[in-house]
Amino acid sequence: MRLFVAVNPPAAAIDHLGAQVTRLRVTAASAAGVNVRLAGPAQLHVTVSFLGDVEAARLVEVESALGSAAQHLHDGRHAVPRLSLGGGGRFGQGRSTVLWVGLRGEVEALHVLAGLVRSRLRQARLPYDARPLRPHLTVARPADRMDPADIEADRADLDDYRGPEWQVTELLLMRSQLDPRGSRYDRLAAWPL
Repeated sequence: MRLFVAVNPPAAAIDHLGAQVTRLRVTAASAAGVNVRLAGPAQLHVTVSFLGDVEAARLVEVESALGSAAQHLHDGRHAVPRLSLGGGGRFGQGRSTVLWVGLRGEVEALHVLAGLVRSRLRQARLPYDARPLRPHLTVARPADRMDPADIEADRADLDDYRGPEWQVTELLLMRSQLDPRGSRYDRLAAWPL
């Protein structure tokens, strides 16, 4: 199973972002039939830690590690993050171009949560991507199907975007299933924060 740990913005934040995304060039290109992939509202999430392929037999260990991380956040020494979506960016170039919106607010508290998750995964000898957390929410995958100037204009528009504030309420274990039309995400477990 291909697994990751995430937090989800609430519906109001997703709807607010959606209104901004409808004004982007990537959305117009999609409506015109250009094969760009827009992230659907149900797919929007912030990855806290990517585990990659994990044997199904180890799912209980993963759940135990994440439950421990969530419980540790409740010990009073760590704040539950209050965040907002805002700022734009882009990863990759050519076929791997991804357009994203960043996070503002108590981002350091999100880094603490990610550190707790990774610590518990490491203690359980479970796999995870050790690269530094770059909190973002993927908006679209225009790849090389759009003029780079249009992608840059969308990035600049997202850079000016400021969404409503929200508090992280749960930690999610998600399964990613790769599909030629785009990845599909299934919620496997959740822990309240």
